[in-house]
Amino acid sequence: MIIMGIDPGIAITGYGIIESNGSQLKAIDYGYIQTLSYEASTSRLKAIYEGVCGLIKTFNPDILSIEELFFNKNARTAIAVGQARGVAVLAAAMNNVTVNEYTPLQVKQSVVGYGRAKKEQIQFMVKEMLNLKEIPKPDDVADALAVAICHCNWYKLADRINSKKEKGLKRK
Repeated sequence: MIIMGIDPGIAITGYGIIESNGSQLKAIDYGYIQTLSYEASTSRLKAIYEGVCGLIKTFNPDILSIEELFFNKNARTAIAVGQARGVAVLAAAMNNVTVNEYTPLQVKQSVVGYGRAKKEQIQFMVKEMLNLKEIPKPDDVADALAVAICHCNWYKLADRINSKKEKGLKRK
């Protein structure tokens, strides 16, 4: 399964493409789509949309995994991030790619095992889990890879639960 993780932002939208094969995770590609602050917001959103569409066409992911919007104290920032997130989700929908959303807590628990993990802990675990030589930069890229890893871990957990249900086993 190929998973595309997205960490949306109006200035930098991080992306990470990973392949999950059983318990093996492999980074296929990662990076970011950057827009310039002096550009009109419509141009910036178009660039994010086209960038995500291009990545989907290149890597043909099975799933686009994205973090649910975390409300910031700054409403203006939250709106801009929400718009970037919206165009990334739209790009997936327009290319028939399923979108799965995860809370920041789910991402942290899945990658680090602790819902209040610090950014540095997440970055370190992303590096280790994907056997990378160094922590991906900027932070948005490591966050996008973390969201993709989160999907793999939640998918495996759901698969185990469903197979137990099919076998007639009950959860304790």
